[in-house]
Amino acid sequence: MSMAGEELPAPKPKSAATGQTGWHPPAWLVRNPLHAGWIWTGSWAALIVADEFLDFAGWAWYAFVGMAALPTLGCTVALLHATPRRYLRPAKESVLSHFFVRFLALTAAFLVWGISVVASASVSTTVQALAGDSERAVTSLGLNLLVAAVPLVVSVLWMALIVRCAWFLRRLRGWHQVPSRDSRLPKKFLRASPDLRRVVVGLAHPGLLLVAGLGTSILALLLGAGELTIDLD
Repeated sequence: MSMAGEELPAPKPKSAATGQTGWHPPAWLVRNPLHAGWIWTGSWAALIVADEFLDFAGWAWYAFVGMAALPTLGCTVALLHATPRRYLRPAKESVLSHFFVRFLALTAAFLVWGISVVASASVSTTVQALAGDSERAVTSLGLNLLVAAVPLVVSVLWMALIVRCAWFLRRLRGWHQVPSRDSRLPKKFLRASPDLRRVVVGLAHPGLLLVAGLGTSILALLLGAGELTIDLD
């Protein structure tokens, strides 16, 4: 009961029946987050192909690849950021698989090191042959080659990051659009917003990430592979 003349506190507004808080994504996106991701990726992949015929700006395919991977990469970053580090350890890894994976990693590292040694020797010989005995010309040409190689190196590291993230997403949530109840997703991740959680988890899909990040990068490199022109004047 309240005394006469006393004002009652205004009731707090209640959220939707689901008890969600914050931003609510559209219903169609909640129902089909993975399908929306495929449509988004396909649209930007079409622009990458169109770039081969319409000849957009030279940096356009970088923007197209980035936009194609933006939704799934952003959701992946959000999901992995909320995942504790202990989730990185496989739950049922045998001793054999542990050593075999390390063996493959060391073998791959040795191959990369060997290729880098051969490539550096070849580049050094080529630069010396082109520039002659001029130390200034050798240094200038070497720096030009280094600058020209930066986009290629960044692209390779980008694709390696995508593969690594997709590999962990497979272990974390599986391949289904809606992960099963026995998945290893963090229970506290967007607990207050089930619809937003469904969208983020649906877009953070290993297959979509591979296609949007790795597939479009390879497509752009194949279609827009540039040639390095060396000017010795």
